[in-house]
Amino acid sequence: MITNTEIEKRGNQHPNHIVDFKQENRKLLFTTQNGVVLEISILRDSVVRFRYATEHVFEPDFSYAISDDVNTGFNQLDVQDEIPEYVITTNKIKIFINKSDLKVQITDLEDNVLNEDELGFHWEENYDYGGNIVKMSKICHSGESYYGMGDKASHTNLKGKRLNNWVTDSYAYGKDQEPLYKAIPFYVGLKESIAYGIFFDNSFSTYFDFANEKRNVTSFWADGGEMNYYFFYGPKMSQVVEAYTDLTGVPELPPLWALGFHQSKWSYYPERNVKKIASTFRKLNIPCDAIYLDIDYMEGFRCFTWNNRYFPNPKKMVQDLEKDGFKVVTMIDPGIKIDRDYWVYQQAMDHGFFCRRADGPHFKGKVWPGECKFPDFTNPEVREWWAGLYKEMIAEIGVRGVWNDMNEPAVMEVPSKTANLDVRHDYDGHPCSHRKAHNVYGMQMVRATYEGIKKYTFPRRPFVLTRAAYSGTQRYCATWTGDNVATWEHLWIANVQMQRMCMSGYSFVGSDIGGFAEQPNGELFARWVQLAIFHPFCRVHSSGDHGDQEPWSFGEEITNIVRKYIELRYQLLPYLYTMFYKYINNGMPMLQSLVFYDQEDSQTHFRTDEFLFGEHMLVCPVQEPNAQGRRMYFPKGNWFSYWTDEVIAGGVERWVPAELHKIPLYVKEGAMIPKYPVQQYVGEKEIKELRIDVYYKEGIENSSVYEDQQDGYDYKKGRFSLRKFRLRGKENELIIQQFKDGNFTTSYTTFKLNFHGLPFTIGTVEVDNEEVDFSEIKLNGNNSIEVSKDFTELHLIGK
Repeated sequence: MITNTEIEKRGNQHPNHIVDFKQENRKLLFTTQNGVVLEISILRDSVVRFRYATEHVFEPDFSYAISDDVNTGFNQLDVQDEIPEYVITTNKIKIFINKSDLKVQITDLEDNVLNEDELGFHWEENYDYGGNIVKMSKICHSGESYYGMGDKASHTNLKGKRLNNWVTDSYAYGKDQEPLYKAIPFYVGLKESIAYGIFFDNSFSTYFDFANEKRNVTSFWADGGEMNYYFFYGPKMSQVVEAYTDLTGVPELPPLWALGFHQSKWSYYPERNVKKIASTFRKLNIPCDAIYLDIDYMEGFRCFTWNNRYFPNPKKMVQDLEKDGFKVVTMIDPGIKIDRDYWVYQQAMDHGFFCRRADGPHFKGKVWPGECKFPDFTNPEVREWWAGLYKEMIAEIGVRGVWNDMNEPAVMEVPSKTANLDVRHDYDGHPCSHRKAHNVYGMQMVRATYEGIKKYTFPRRPFVLTRAAYSGTQRYCATWTGDNVATWEHLWIANVQMQRMCMSGYSFVGSDIGGFAEQPNGELFARWVQLAIFHPFCRVHSSGDHGDQEPWSFGEEITNIVRKYIELRYQLLPYLYTMFYKYINNGMPMLQSLVFYDQEDSQTHFRTDEFLFGEHMLVCPVQEPNAQGRRMYFPKGNWFSYWTDEVIAGGVERWVPAELHKIPLYVKEGAMIPKYPVQQYVGEKEIKELRIDVYYKEGIENSSVYEDQQDGYDYKKGRFSLRKFRLRGKENELIIQQFKDGNFTTSYTTFKLNFHGLPFTIGTVEVDNEEVDFSEIKLNGNNSIEVSKDFTELHLIGK
């Protein structure tokens, strides 16, 4: 890996003075004497793209990361030619381009410096491969902090860290290990409580130095390609993340069962063992929606085949499991076994779909089946073919989801762990080597999988899971953080990785609960489940090498604790589903680090443990053994203990009790938390009444609940129910207003409102401005009211 200093010492890096400027609508082009061209594109008043060309030539403008549904348009674009610089002004920011050296400075409209070049753009020719190593260096200001960057196993605040994006099979990775499974070259900067973001859209191996080598310099560079980055202005972190998420896209709503609890292992086989696992879940009344089949379900690890000795009738097995509420999810890897009698291999050979080396022969690598060849998923013809391979598995056998693993691509017994750098790729008509395509290979595989599952599972929604990812992969699938370890340190890593991924635009994420490698004890497993039920994707997965890792594997005490928290997960499904709705419609991360929640509180800037689950629940996992409690920080606002209703004012760090059966969990005052009854699987019960826990607040708070048919696409035709609540509390009264959207009719007709923390005894109840008798609303002694779901205003008045 080259260093900042090494690049700076090498020649011909510094662009010279500007000799030409021209404007083409929203694009501004600045040309320097030595052939560097800076193209600035205004996407929105607060979103700007910077591209740099050398020798006057830009590469073809193509990216897998950018969504087709990006919102563009701005209100103002003014360019002033001043003596020392060009000044570009939008409705949100000002950009200064220095005429003598092409350095960029960005400020807000009040002239607060947001971001500024140090050396700025510099480069050197890559003599081994051709093209350039391109680099951008920025000034790191005093007190500046950095967040994001995907699945990094580091502190949430990346100040002082050096990172590499090169998707890598990182079995049993450790804290701060680089690189990992994903390449998400996006970070949020926080300077004097003002947020901005930078997305370096370059699929080569990229590097980020957050004031590691030099305390006053932050830089990012790539082994090839263009210097091409997007700048996002906040000033709130939420605005930055929402803008980045809009640029790179969001998924469709998943089927609700995909948000339930899932159980996996390497591997559940034969069929009788799979059914035994399923029956034990039901016998012990532990909710579960999905069982996963790892590579051992295949015949000789050949993708799209079934081992007939282990699974003599997979269609019947899948149907039997489905009757008991279990959906089957199967593993598919990219490596195709070299076998002339294997139909998938022969089809790919006949059509020329395998990747080739630079001089023509196919690329080969050893994976689970032995010697394999690898489809070029950057070729649209290959993706279409691959999507079609799922027809039998999905449409005929009835498998409900697919799990793409080893798609970095991982290759065994070679030092690089992956394909040779000279492997050639189509790259959707922009031919290149593996140096450029490596980071998007898994993304394009899972894109093809998604298209196939969506086609053959229709009219139901697809569920797809990936290990490898590049920015934008969230459009197609959920993800998990790879082969972690059953240690307390990895419990901490899982916590920070989930927060970081959500801040990086990828909210549908989880970890292997309990650890993939090695074996947790019962205490660690219980603490991990307590944390993971608050992660958007919730799955136990283990290697199976060190023992069983099902919820009942650690004795009755742990089983009871695990059941309690999985049941809580199922109760909170409408809250979680509403979080997902907000994520795909507003770009709101489903989990929020404390700094995201309150960036103006400097105490939040280095907190790693506490996070918000949605907008209204505060979670703080226990991450060390033998703990009976822990210290945690409460951000601004007042917080109700979920367990005791004790109210704690924010802005303080406090010791909180946390015996083994309890995770510190708090609810924001004013919140209205929707709940379903406990179900053994999604759809087991008809929801006859929606419970809503209402937490009193003196003041105003907004909440909402989104519902639809839990699967299918009718929600895109308006068949959904979105209920927005506005709670306003006063000293002796509480008013709840409801605003409704959508034409989906829920199965229930009433709400059961459970009030927490009311400072008065209810004397009068008015529904839609009419006083009602207590008997009509079933007021009982614990401040619980049953009321029609269609009320417009509910008014409680104290005696």
